[in-house]
Amino acid sequence: MSSTMWATTSAKPTPLSAKASSRRSSLYIVRCSLRDLRDRIDSVKNTQKITEAMKLVAAAKVRRAQEAVVSGRPFSEALVDVLFNINEQLDDIDVPLTRVRPVKKVALVVVTGERGLCGAFNNNIIKKAEERMGQLKQLGIEYTVVSVGKKGNAYFQRRPYIPVDRFLESSSLPTTKDAQAIADDVFSLFVSEEVDKVELLYTKFVSLVKSDQVIHTLLPLSPKGEICDVNGVCVDAAEDELFRLTTKEGKLTVERDIVRTPTTTFSAILQFEQDPVQILDALLPLYLNSQILRALQESLASELAARMSAMSSATDNAVELKKTLSILYNRQRQAKITGEILEIVAGADALA
Repeated sequence: MSSTMWATTSAKPTPLSAKASSRRSSLYIVRCSLRDLRDRIDSVKNTQKITEAMKLVAAAKVRRAQEAVVSGRPFSEALVDVLFNINEQLDDIDVPLTRVRPVKKVALVVVTGERGLCGAFNNNIIKKAEERMGQLKQLGIEYTVVSVGKKGNAYFQRRPYIPVDRFLESSSLPTTKDAQAIADDVFSLFVSEEVDKVELLYTKFVSLVKSDQVIHTLLPLSPKGEICDVNGVCVDAAEDELFRLTTKEGKLTVERDIVRTPTTTFSAILQFEQDPVQILDALLPLYLNSQILRALQESLASELAARMSAMSSATDNAVELKKTLSILYNRQRQAKITGEILEIVAGADALA
C-alpha cells in the first residue's frame, strides 16, 4: 500500500443527533499506512504536551505580571493624590510637561510584544496604530513612531515609509529602567518642541479572554495627575479597576478588584518651602515614568493572557485531532485484520 496520504469527506450522515451528526461529518477517510498514522498520532501527542506546557508557563507569568501591577499601584495612587492636592493650592503655573501647544506633529509610542504565539495580540495593536496614523494623516498632522517591543520593531523596520524616531525593547518583566528609557525619549521630543503631543498606544488587560487596545495622551500631562484620551476626556487613574488572576475550584479565574491606598490629605494652610514650579518639575517626570511603567505591565499581562488562550486552543485542537486520527487508525487496523481473515478463510475453502 502506498504511504501517500490523501483525504476525502465522508458521505452525508443520517440524522441521528446534532452531536453525532457533526462528529461524523468531521471524519475523513485517510488512505495511508498504519505506520504513517502512528507517527502522526505521536507527533500530535508531542505537540499537545508542548502547548500544554506553554499554557501553564503563560498562566504563571500572568500571575506575576498582575502582582507587579498591584504592587506598583499604591505608589501611583499616592502620586496622583499628591498632584491633586498640590494643584488645588496653586494658581496658574507654567511647567514644560503641562504646556499645551497647537498640535502640528504627534509622537506615537506603540507598545507591542516581545514574542509571538499569542494569537492576534500584536496584530491588533499594530492595526490600532495604523488606524491612528490614518486619522492624523487626514487631519494634516505629521507623526513619528516610538516603537517598543521586538514585534513592533520588526514590523516598522519592514516599512521604511513610516517615520520612526526610535526602536526600543522591553525586558521579560518591565522595570523602571525600561520605562525611563521611553520617558527620556518622549521627554526630549516634547520639551524640544519637535512634537506637540505624545500618545501612548498599548493593550489594556481586561480578562484572560479579553483585552482592549487603548490610546492615552501621554504628553502634555495633566497637572492634576489625570490620564486623558485623545479626545481630551480625562479619567482618574485611581478609579481604574484591577483584575487579579486566582484559582477557584481548581480552575483559573479572574476577580475584579479596586485597590485604594489611603493617603493623608494636605492641609489648607500648608506652605511650600520650595517654589511650586520646582516641586511639579520633580513630580511630573516621576508621574510620567509611572504611567509608562503601568502601560508596559498592562501590555505584558495582556500578551501573556493572549498566549495562554492561544495555547489552550492549540491544546484542544490537538486533543480533537488525536481522537480523530485514533478512530481512523482503529478503523484501518480493523479493516486490515478483517481482510487477512477473509484471505485465510478463502484459502482454506480453496484447499477443501
